Formats: sequence, C-alpha cells, structure tokens
Amino acid sequence: MPIETLITIAVIFGAIQGFAGGLVYVERKICAFMQNRIGPNRVGPLGLLQVLADGMKFMMKEEFVPHYADKVLFILAPTIGMIAAMLCFAVVPFGPTGNPNDPAYADTYQFVMAKNIDIGILFVFAVSSLNVYGIILGGWASNNKYSLIGGLRSSAQIISYEIPLGLSILGVVLMTGSLNLERIIWHQTAHPWNIFYQPLAFLLFMISAFAECNRLPFDLPETEQELVGGYHTEYNAMKLAFFFIGEYTHMITSSFLMVIIFFGGWHFPFIADADSWVGLKLIVFLTKMFLFIIFFMLVRWTIPRFRFDQLMALAWKVFIPMALVNLVAVMFVKEFAGDHLWILTIVSLAVLVGAGLITTAPVKKVQGVSV
Repeated sequence: MPIETLITIAVIFGAIQGFAGGLVYVERKICAFMQNRIGPNRVGPLGLLQVLADGMKFMMKEEFVPHYADKVLFILAPTIGMIAAMLCFAVVPFGPTGNPNDPAYADTYQFVMAKNIDIGILFVFAVSSLNVYGIILGGWASNNKYSLIGGLRSSAQIISYEIPLGLSILGVVLMTGSLNLERIIWHQTAHPWNIFYQPLAFLLFMISAFAECNRLPFDLPETEQELVGGYHTEYNAMKLAFFFIGEYTHMITSSFLMVIIFFGGWHFPFIADADSWVGLKLIVFLTKMFLFIIFFMLVRWTIPRFRFDQLMALAWKVFIPMALVNLVAVMFVKEFAGDHLWILTIVSLAVLVGAGLITTAPVKKVQGVSV
C-alpha cells in the first residue's frame, strides 16, 4: 500500500474522530440555545476547550471491568462499534475529479478512501450493520439487567429499521443503475437531484437513520430516564468514549449518505459542478453534511421519545409497506414511462398524503374496544 494512501487514511480517520468530539460541543451549545441556557463557556474562549477537557476526563478515569462481566466481550463490544462506524468512510467519495463513466477514470486522481468500489452502498450497509453486535455484546457481557434490556431493545430496533433503510434506496439504485456512490453523484450532475424524484424514499431513509444511530426520538437502546444508561450502564473511561465516538461517527456517516444519495453529493448548481476545483467540491460536500448533523441535533431537543411499541409499529406497519410501494412505483415508471421520472414525485407525495390520512384518522370504538 503506497505511503500516500496510509497518510490519507490516518488523516481522515483522525479528522473524523476529532470532528466527532467537536460535535459534542456543538450539540451542547444547540441544546443550551433551545432550552434558554448558556452551555459550555468556562474552559477556554466560548468554552471551545471543553472538547479537550472531556477527552482528558475520559482518559484519566480509572479503567475497570466488573468482576461478574465477561471480560473479553466487555472490552470487545465498544471496539466493534467504533470500527464498524469508521469503516463506512472507506467508500465515501469526498470529492472525485474524474467521471466514473470515462474509460480513463481509473487513472485519474480521486480524493476518496477506497477507489471506485462498484458496491459502495452495499459495503456501507454491510459494515454499518455490524454496529448492532457491539451494542448487544455490551449489554450481554455486562451481566446487568438494565444493560441487557438496552441490548435487547437494540437488537429489535436496529435490525427492524435496517429493512426500510435498505428498501428506501433501491429506488435510487434502479434510477441510477449503479450501487457505486460516485456514479450516483455523477448521475445527479446530469439530472435533478434524487430528492426531487424520491421524496418518499428520502423521508424513509432519514427517519430510519435516526433509529439506526440511536438518536431521539428513537434512542430506546439507551433511554437514560428508564434504563440508567442502557447497554453501556457498566462502562466508563475510554470504553464509554468509544461508544460515544461510534454513535457520533455513525451520525456523520448517515449525513454523508443522505447528501450523496439524495442531494447530489459535492454537486451544487452554479457553484460546484463536474469541472470545479476539488477543494470547492469538498467544501460543498462538508457543508451539506454539517447541515444534516445540525438537523439531527435539533430533532433531538424537539421531539419526545417514542414508546417501544410505537417504534416497532412504525417500522413494520408503516415504513416497510411504504418502501415497498415506492419500489414498485419506480419499477413501473422505469418500465412503462421511460424517462418521465417526474411521475415518481407525484406517486411519492400521494403515498405520503395517504399514509397521513390513515394514521390521523379518528379511532372508532365498538362496544368499548378500539378498532
């Protein structure tokens, strides 16, 4: 492996971990703003050194493993979670300079971790799904009932929401004809962004991503008010920090995927196009990603937590049927309507309106029983 590749990997991985730590500061400030508080302001100017103080706190805490825990799995669990989250960045095209449809593309320089992987989306889903093992092992190995309940909730929640998450992008794959993330971006440079054709798929993907990242209103694996700390109740010091870094890294990955799949990646009309400077593409890409992260944080401090039965019903009774309808609609339009993909926008909006009318319909009672 060339030394340049190793340096690039080290720099990007270090930047991701540092950025994940910085997001803790940003989230504290957003939380304080929404709750009419001040937020971090004591450590350094504007509290900017709070991130360094948090890191030092984690490193200086005493490392211990409960004597009744499975020590090997207890230590392995947070490592799995962080590694799974970091590996997803291996196929994120941060700003390629060549057209993947060009035969000479293989010889052009690309600022991307792994070069032109044709199964990029499949790789991301395969690797990110390993995150559930870290959570389940953490809850099981702790030999604590609160941790175990948190782990069991995770196994149901994350696995369930992987289904609509995967189904929601199949329509985009059919439209672009590729699983390659770079080809999906380039398809959007020649056509309107996928969000205009697939608003329903984007909505399903975004909400499922909240569940996959354990973010409110879907943070049932942790749910501090009910389970103390959920699956990581018994964790402390750097092992707990690994869980936090993995969670924030997963949120960054989800934001990148939404930008790539639905919002044109590094493309922005009249600002960044195929011939633009690679640095400008990277700036546009990171700006879009950061806006999605801010949205993640705003939702956390806006919407209350779902009940677990509501969470599971939403996945199995609402999201999966809607994702299947969207997939069938894409296949039908591609087969019989040719390039008239605007029909998909109408279908998506119709399904959203229909689902809204069904879910908000008044509940009738027959002999005291709700139906």
